[in-house]
Amino acid sequence: MKNEKKAFGLWSAVLLGIGSMVGAGIFVLLGEAGAIAGNLVWISFIFGGIIALLSGYSLAKLASIYPSRGGIVEYLVQCYGEGVFSGSVSILFYLSAMVAIAMVAKTFGTYAAMMMGTDVAMWSNIYAVGILLSFMFINLAGSSLIAQSENIIVLIKLTILIIFTVVVFFYIKPELLSLKDAPPVMNVFSSIALTFFAFEGFRVITNTAEDMENPQTTMLKAMMIAILLVMLLYVAVTFAVFGNLSLPEIIKAQDYALAEAAKPAFGQVGFTIMAIAALISTASSINANLYAVTNVTYQMAKNGELPEIYKRNVWHSFEGLIVSTVILILFVLFFNLNEIAAIGSISILFVHALVHIGHLLKIKDTGASKALVILAILTIAVAIVLALNYTHQHIPNVGYFIAGGFVLAFILEITLRLISKRVISKQILT
Repeated sequence: MKNEKKAFGLWSAVLLGIGSMVGAGIFVLLGEAGAIAGNLVWISFIFGGIIALLSGYSLAKLASIYPSRGGIVEYLVQCYGEGVFSGSVSILFYLSAMVAIAMVAKTFGTYAAMMMGTDVAMWSNIYAVGILLSFMFINLAGSSLIAQSENIIVLIKLTILIIFTVVVFFYIKPELLSLKDAPPVMNVFSSIALTFFAFEGFRVITNTAEDMENPQTTMLKAMMIAILLVMLLYVAVTFAVFGNLSLPEIIKAQDYALAEAAKPAFGQVGFTIMAIAALISTASSINANLYAVTNVTYQMAKNGELPEIYKRNVWHSFEGLIVSTVILILFVLFFNLNEIAAIGSISILFVHALVHIGHLLKIKDTGASKALVILAILTIAVAIVLALNYTHQHIPNVGYFIAGGFVLAFILEITLRLISKRVISKQILT
């Protein structure tokens, strides 16, 4: 009997990872990080990329021995056992990931409303809901269609970004990149938390493990290639932007700095094209992350951490996809996502750190380098401290909100256990 061909090979997994990473991050965070680190922000992107490489290495090693759709959720259960702790952290991870997707959808809606010349306050939510429903149906059609659609979307947005970067390089004003106008070096470290978030989508690659050809060798390659290519792209784009716009101009156009930087070379047409690229990028990120969160919730339902509805089949996917989309729509319509997203992003960093700490308990099984896993833990810890310090300036009680998120996840875990009477179990037995 012929084996069914897997949906993800090396390059389709790489493109999925790139699609997830190059989303709203580079279009929004570049201006925000630049306001802190000035024309040295490219160094911050390199540091953010190094943290992502170390974290990606640890996750890839876990994925090679626990090839599960659930990714991080399965690793938590494998490392910490089938108990309340792993279940609570899994739920926190799910909620944080949902907030991140809702924020990207909101960004898409804002750009779409701006492009269409409609009232941003009213129409941004309509466009955000529309893109979520569109990709829900694409994801329901199955992983092969996701891989194909993501490949096309990623290639389009990468082509736009590469053409933008190459052409704009010819218009660079060297004095804008001069070190004499650079901010204090400490500002670079203060912006690392923001630049790391622009890479955070690399974890999505681990969710392809069950749909991947030979994950034992392909996973690590895909992870490293995707992060390195994105790091190279971010650094090149940063030079292009900061070589064409002064710092006051970047701060003024913080939310659309990339589009503004296209004006010297392309005029208003360039601004429009980059705004379209932002739409494509955010759409691509939603597509990749919806695929990932569907696999996560499916695995959580199999593990006994979510109700069984999340693992029931609908077409080529699961009912959990529909449930998650409904929750995302509620987030978009009724919550202040700017504050929640900052808290959710830091919570995801905490989850990453816990996974890497748990990895040390399984290091003999995975065959990973203990030194690299410890480095992943330490660099994530630094990113958490920097993120808390930065966010505290805008949300003074951020620490209490994050602690509240952990408590909420714990309460949900206990409640689901009492209602469903289900016991958490590992899905990969080694």
